Formats: sequence, structure tokens, C-alpha cells
Amino acid sequence: MTAVKMSVIGLPKETVSGEKRRSALPINVKNYVRQGASVFVESGYGDSLHISDQAYRDAGAEVVARAEVLKQADIVLSLHKLPADELSAIEKENALVVSFLDPFNDPEYLNQLNANKLTSVSMEMIPRSSRCQKMDALSSQASLAGYAMVSNAVEALPKVLPMMMTPSGTIKPAKVFVIGAGVAGLQAIATAKRLGAAVTAYDTRPVVAEQVQSLGAKFLQIDLGETSETNQGYATALTPEQMQRQQEQQADCIADSDIVITTAQLFGRKPPRLINSETVARMRPGSVIVDMAAETGGNVEGSIAQETTVINGVTVIGTGAWANQLPLDASQMYSNNLSNLVDEFWDKDEQAFNFELEDEILKSSVITHQGETINEMYLSITQKGA
Repeated sequence: MTAVKMSVIGLPKETVSGEKRRSALPINVKNYVRQGASVFVESGYGDSLHISDQAYRDAGAEVVARAEVLKQADIVLSLHKLPADELSAIEKENALVVSFLDPFNDPEYLNQLNANKLTSVSMEMIPRSSRCQKMDALSSQASLAGYAMVSNAVEALPKVLPMMMTPSGTIKPAKVFVIGAGVAGLQAIATAKRLGAAVTAYDTRPVVAEQVQSLGAKFLQIDLGETSETNQGYATALTPEQMQRQQEQQADCIADSDIVITTAQLFGRKPPRLINSETVARMRPGSVIVDMAAETGGNVEGSIAQETTVINGVTVIGTGAWANQLPLDASQMYSNNLSNLVDEFWDKDEQAFNFELEDEILKSSVITHQGETINEMYLSITQKGA
């Protein structure tokens, strides 16, 4: 049994350009300190959220330079993975780094973690179970992404969403079509409905039809034959024939919509292409498409990662970083996800994080440990594709 006890938490600033979210707010620091942890925070850590260094000091943290944060920490908590060239600055033996690691798309980074003998937890790999809901950072950030995508679409659309009856005439409600009814899709549906739009949604998993309808939206029926979902709740990949059938049967709904939001992503793989250029050309000029998956390959032909483009008069938004548009709420949710993860394994008697690899949560989410990549799911998928 592996038992490594750690009690010093380090909170470095994010280095990704434009990133405003943080992995701890002062209230989280206060909780860590109350449990017996020492917390080191990089100077200027909360500037992007208008939170002062003094607020972190008042919560019990030591505010120091970045190098000192990495030197002192047993556990480094961040949103994005640390730059590879900084991993060697973490001096504690068997130190733990926790963040979104994107392990399937950056195997070289795992090599760097192993070279520095760092244990890593990938927040993408937290199991989707009732026990882990409070730690599910993918879902917390996706929920805000669903809201942000509707907000982006409304800003770009040259009309209002709700029906309006005025002395000048009646304005019909805008039509919104959401493809994918996971966490982001359901939030997008709920947000568009609250704003008064007429909403239709589709998902390859018929089991979510009831959830869509409970939000007041219509569920588009497309017979794809047998479809399923993983034990983590993700949709499984469709066959090429099923993909073609989906594209053909949803094309009329897309062409008739003012806003289309695509949220389909496959865990560990490139997202499916849902909308081709022929279907985009059928949409009315002024219509809007928001492609949630643009940064990882795109659901929409012609969408460009981190950009908004216009195709035949249709605005296609692929800017990404959706939750970062709501950084305070996103930071609160992510910070609580991390805090709940730490709490789950905090030994109150020892006043330290008790690292137990046999636990199902860590067994699923730990990627590297003691110089080796050990995650069974990662190894299974990557070796299968080799």
C-alpha cells in the first residue's frame, strides 16, 4: 500500500495567456489552513479576480514569489498544467501536481512528469459517480460554458430571443437548436429557454430526451439504430453510417434555426463532425453557430479555434475558453472541486493529505507516479491506438 502524507499546498498563478480563473479563493485557503495545511500563494495570484494578496494573507496563506511556491509545495494545485520547464523547480520528493492535464493529447508532458518523479492527478479523469460529483471539474466548468455559449450567440445575433407583442407588431421567438445534451448542452438549453427562445435539442443518447423535455425544449427524434454511452456517461462514437444519417436528418432543423450550439465531444478523442459546409450554406444570413469543440478539432466544418468567422453570412464562433468568460464563478466552482478532492483524502489526525493509490478516485485519476505512467484507462486507450 502506498501512503504518502503531504501538508503544504502551493498555489501558483496560471501562465496561459488570458486565463483569469484560479484554483483557490481565500475561503478555500481558510479551509485548508483550518485543517492543518500550510498554504503558499504566488504574489498577485488573485489580481485577475480583483482579489488582493492581503485577502489571501488574512485567510492564512503566505504570499511569496513563484519560485518559493514551487519549492515549498507538497501539493501544487492549478487549473492548467504547469509549464514543463518549471517541473524541476518542484523540490519536494513525491510531490503531487493536480490540474487539467489533457493526457491523451500531450504524452510528452507525461514524460516530463516522470522524469521529475512527480505524481500527477488529471482532473479530467475524476470518475463520474455519485461520490465524485462534488469533485467533477469537467462538469462544473461545462455548466458555465453552456451559459457562456448562449451569451456569445445572443450578442452576435441581430435579433432578440423572446417573443414580443408590441404596437408595431409581433416579434416571433428566435429558434435555438442545441446538439448534445450533456452538462454544457443542458445548461445551454435552460439558458436559452429562460431568455424566451424556442429551443430544440438532439443527442445520440435517447435516454436524455426526458431531461431535455423537462427544461421545456423539444427533442429532435432521429433513428440512428443502436447507440450507447460509456460507464462515465459519455456518448460513444457513432459509425460513419450513423454520422451521415444524423447530419442528413438534422440539416432541416439547423437550416431553420437562428442559433445552433454544438457541444459534442468524445473523451480522449477528436470531436465528431456534425455540421458540414453544405448545411451551413442553407442557414439564413445573420444566423449564429457556436462550436464548443472548435479548440479540439471542431463539430462544424469551417470553424476556427479561438476565432469568430463568417461563412456565407453565418457567424461561426469557436473562441473557446468559455468558462473563463465568467472567471469568478468558474474559479469558485473549480476551487471547490479541488477542495473537495483534498478533503476526501485529508487525514484529520495527521493533518495531511493521505495519498492512497488503492482508492477508486485516485486509481482513476492519477496519471504518473514514481517515474511511471500508471493510469489503466490511459494505457488501455493509448496502447490500443498504437
